[in-house]
Amino acid sequence: MATQSDESEAASGLSGRELWDEVRVSPVEIAMPGGVGLTLRAYRKASELTPTEIEPDEDDPFDARERAAAAARADEDAGVIVDEEFAALLAEDDGTDRAKSGKTAAADGDAEEPDPADFEDEAPAEPEDEEVPIFLSHRGRLLTFKTPESLVSFIRSGAPHDLAQLDTWSTVAERVQSSDVDPLPEDRYELDLVVENLRGGHDTWDLPLLIAAGEVARDLGHALRIKPVILALAPGSPLDDLDESLRKAESGGMGGYFGRRRLKKIGAQQASLGWRSIIGKISAAVDWRD
Repeated sequence: MATQSDESEAASGLSGRELWDEVRVSPVEIAMPGGVGLTLRAYRKASELTPTEIEPDEDDPFDARERAAAAARADEDAGVIVDEEFAALLAEDDGTDRAKSGKTAAADGDAEEPDPADFEDEAPAEPEDEEVPIFLSHRGRLLTFKTPESLVSFIRSGAPHDLAQLDTWSTVAERVQSSDVDPLPEDRYELDLVVENLRGGHDTWDLPLLIAAGEVARDLGHALRIKPVILALAPGSPLDDLDESLRKAESGGMGGYFGRRRLKKIGAQQASLGWRSIIGKISAAVDWRD
């Protein structure tokens, strides 16, 4: 006979999807060579998040971006031109302009200086504040669980992790039940099948499998700050070209036809080796908690 606690948990489980929609967090299942794991993922504006802490790396893409922005601001404040070639061109143009202005001044009189007030409304363009992924992670490690019960137990434990900074996290910790941890089909990924599928050749490639793998790998690369994964899937890379061709082939119609033609030109061995490296980097960043 079901106890009152069981009935309460079952009732809560019925509203599990409503819970995830309300808090804007989703359970995710990822099959990797080391096993099938459950974790959580959310998307928020980059300005709302503090990236996961990792060991300092002079080539870290996030730190490099921040250093470049800080240097640009400092140079702008100091009036410094950092490109020597550009500075030389400016000096050359300045000499030409002075000569021209001398002739103009002799003919027309001194030109008026621009009024700074005319430019007060011209604010510099702000970088786009795009949505970025964040996972249940800590110090660059993806926290992964083999059962819903162990995941919920961790959530309720109060242990530190990156999702704790979300404004909706307290609701997750208070209301989540193990029966709520049931990822949607589009939130289930099979990274363990990618390399073998690519090795099978173009005619056997599972387009939805490979496209989904690219999506979650990009999310994990950026959320966990795994530079090799970010670079391997960056726009213009061979694996990004593969992903674009897969999407076109999956779309059908004429675009699908040309997408399939492009796929035929992509080396199956090269693609499988590239993905093997990506999955290896991601697997190395997984922290199995049970």
